[in-house]
Amino acid sequence: MASKRKPSKKPLKDSPKTKKTAPKRKYVYYFGDGKAEGTGEMKDLLGGKGAGLAEMTNLGIPVPSGFTITTEACREYFNRGKSFPVGMWDEVLTHLKRVEKSMGAKFGDSKNPLLVSVRSGAKFSMPGMMDTVLNLGLNDDTLKGLLDKTKNERFAFDTYRRFITMFGSIVTDIDRKKFEDLLDRMKEKKGVTLDTELDAEDFKALVADYKDLYKKETGKEFPADPYEQLKMAIKAVFDSWYGDRAVTYRKLHGIPDDLGTACNVVAMVYGNMGDNSGTGVGFTRDPSTGQKKFFAEFLPNAQGEDVVAGIRTPLKIEELKKRMPKIYAQLEKICEKLEKHYRDMLDIEFTIQEGKLYMLQTRVGKRTAAAAIKIAVDMVKEKLIDKKTALLRIEPEQLNQLLHPTIDSAAKVKVIAKGLPASPGAAVGKIVFSAQDAEEWAEKGEKVILVRNETSPEDIGGMAAAQGILTARGGMTSHAAVVGRGMGKCCVVGCGAININEEEKYFTVGDLTVKEGDFITLNGTTGEVILGQAPLVMPKLPKEFYTIMKWSEEISKLQVRANADTPKDARVARDFGALGIGLCRTEHMFFETDRIRAFREMILSDTLEQRRKALDKIKPYQKEDFIGIFKEMKGLPVTIRLLDPPLHEFLPKTEEEIEVLAKEMNISTRRVKAKIKSLEEFNPMLGHRGCRLGITYPEVYEMQVRAIMEAACELAKKKIKVIPEIMIPLIAHVNELKRMKELTVKTAEEVMKEYGVKVNYSVGTMIELARAAITADQIAQEAQFFSFGTNDLTQSVYGLSRDDAGKFLPFYIENKIIPEDPFISIDTEGVGQVMEIAVKKGKKVNKNLKLGICGEHGGDPASIEFCHRIGLNYVSCSPYRVPIAKLAAAHAKLKEKGAKLIRSTV
Repeated sequence: MASKRKPSKKPLKDSPKTKKTAPKRKYVYYFGDGKAEGTGEMKDLLGGKGAGLAEMTNLGIPVPSGFTITTEACREYFNRGKSFPVGMWDEVLTHLKRVEKSMGAKFGDSKNPLLVSVRSGAKFSMPGMMDTVLNLGLNDDTLKGLLDKTKNERFAFDTYRRFITMFGSIVTDIDRKKFEDLLDRMKEKKGVTLDTELDAEDFKALVADYKDLYKKETGKEFPADPYEQLKMAIKAVFDSWYGDRAVTYRKLHGIPDDLGTACNVVAMVYGNMGDNSGTGVGFTRDPSTGQKKFFAEFLPNAQGEDVVAGIRTPLKIEELKKRMPKIYAQLEKICEKLEKHYRDMLDIEFTIQEGKLYMLQTRVGKRTAAAAIKIAVDMVKEKLIDKKTALLRIEPEQLNQLLHPTIDSAAKVKVIAKGLPASPGAAVGKIVFSAQDAEEWAEKGEKVILVRNETSPEDIGGMAAAQGILTARGGMTSHAAVVGRGMGKCCVVGCGAININEEEKYFTVGDLTVKEGDFITLNGTTGEVILGQAPLVMPKLPKEFYTIMKWSEEISKLQVRANADTPKDARVARDFGALGIGLCRTEHMFFETDRIRAFREMILSDTLEQRRKALDKIKPYQKEDFIGIFKEMKGLPVTIRLLDPPLHEFLPKTEEEIEVLAKEMNISTRRVKAKIKSLEEFNPMLGHRGCRLGITYPEVYEMQVRAIMEAACELAKKKIKVIPEIMIPLIAHVNELKRMKELTVKTAEEVMKEYGVKVNYSVGTMIELARAAITADQIAQEAQFFSFGTNDLTQSVYGLSRDDAGKFLPFYIENKIIPEDPFISIDTEGVGQVMEIAVKKGKKVNKNLKLGICGEHGGDPASIEFCHRIGLNYVSCSPYRVPIAKLAAAHAKLKEKGAKLIRSTV
């Protein structure tokens, strides 16, 4: 189904050339006959596809002649209220004549017709998200010319019915399924399963049926004027920039809305002219593993849409080698030439027309994280690129894919079917049969697997919401495979053993029926479909991963620590290369059964003596945890935050829990409820918490400091190096820090004296309130380090509660009131400015002040780049984001240096 197009909410940004004094613009760039007006470096203007076509032409690679209408023309089209820019159509007609001359055919001619494809092509690859129309220029007159020229009636009518399908569904928004239903009925009537089994008369009948459908749906005859067809198709391509699927894809991948798309008009070449023709899609290296081998798929007697859309399951490229060895050898040489030229792994499309090869596209190929890492490391070894370029070739967020779980090899599982392993990893979820259901179920917290005959670009939202994707049709280069890999989703395609009934919402495999809501597990590495929920384990990281981490550390200025509260978390952090712990939250240690009981006893106590008695029960647990964490970190710094949350969080919520606690404490439920009532606050995140608790209940912080220092001293006596950094949270005024620092130092010195050892410890604070940042020069006189708690700092600066802001923040972002969620990426204009004030003021009075960040932003690449820019020493994030942060820190340094690196121009 074609995407419904939304009008632009605001004009697209125009280029600087739009000033009134600017010279007349050139909107159209020609390529053909071995020469192109554009180059591969002009992606901003020509889009990725147009730039690739121009570059291949200039390299002497066989490309059909054509021209590219620029992204500037698209932006101007929207600025003019969806009207072509002045002079653009005249340029189109001029360049169309050049294509006619080059191809030896004439557009709209009844004897020797030129047909064209009209294809979108934005700066950044957006596979399948915008529109394409093939075989444009056909009508009843030009069909006669095609018949006379090819002497192939079946080919001519097949081409015509394809054109009506694409034009009708894309240009006039007719549901594509209605055309496909007519095709399926014809195949059923003839008792065949493949399009290739239909004959000329079948396609002739389909053309008539398709025209009737077009008239019924639009109220108009199918347009006969080829020039009108071309105008409408160009408009449709421009309009598809704001199609639902394209908007969703850009949002998912962080692509700006104001770029616009180019439009490529290219002379048609035909892969559906018989057994010596065909079409294919491929990669210069394996996009799943990164292995250095030509990886492609091929369909004989077909057009490109058949491969990409998954309409037919293609053959492996080795089949082309058997059938057309000379074409295969030529294709291999072209791929080698392109890869050496661009110095990257490329995605290609090709068509063979009656034994002649044409290249239709080249661009940087989408790949899995494992493939990205292997390709980057291998290309350094091959001396195609250097280490710095290799690091920039891998997006930090891609590394998240490597941490996806795999199926436990020791588990007994029931494999019910097997398809093609399109994108590795494993996924467990309840099956759903539509993208809409996938989104709705996921919003309710369900983990789902999207099951489709084949996915289409309209499914992008559901694909993003699902844990994994399973299709009955399509190959390793189908839409599901390419988009799934780009998203890092586990994906199995071409699983022909499953028979899907989308309307009744079930699929069958032999005698087995699997219904909506049933659990299945996908193994994206083997292609297996497993009934039920298979147990998952963390994968073994490839050796190239550690190479990339080592190169990242060599280049980075920022160190990366982890947020870890247990020895287990600390071990994971060290395994991923964390250089310390930037946040150990002590309150998380209180929630186990024995500990929470003792802590509740402390809260409910009326006297200092009773509180100390309860705290004495907790201290051994805390000390034990600190010993385990210090051991795991092997002499690296460990920043321990003293108790932060308000006390009410530790008390029971339900009547049943209150009664149990009262019984355990041997007190009345009335007394428990009274205490809970006394601790209630209108806004607990701005209330009695953090250092405010430490000041009013100093015995709590005293116990924690003693536990930290006893653990450190015991290990120090065993010659195990430890570096505790004691952090006081929620400081707003320097006097708060002074008082808590005095208590900390006094307690630490007492413990070291008792143990007879010296430990290198430090005392610092979190900067999480606006006042603390503004008075950082005062606070820095007392603190040895600052750690920005950017979650609370964002709340403080914005006046937002992150727990409640979800009610309106999505609306703000959707409507461009703010550019992005400030709890995901640091708001550099507001929160960031406050951080910079704190850095400058703090460093001014304390040049040895250590600076870090421990909020969730510590694992966000954009925030990491900002932290590098303002001069922090480290970032801290969850253990599983440490690799992402390390690579992002290297990127930040490389971008700062502005080194001249080998980048792909595709």
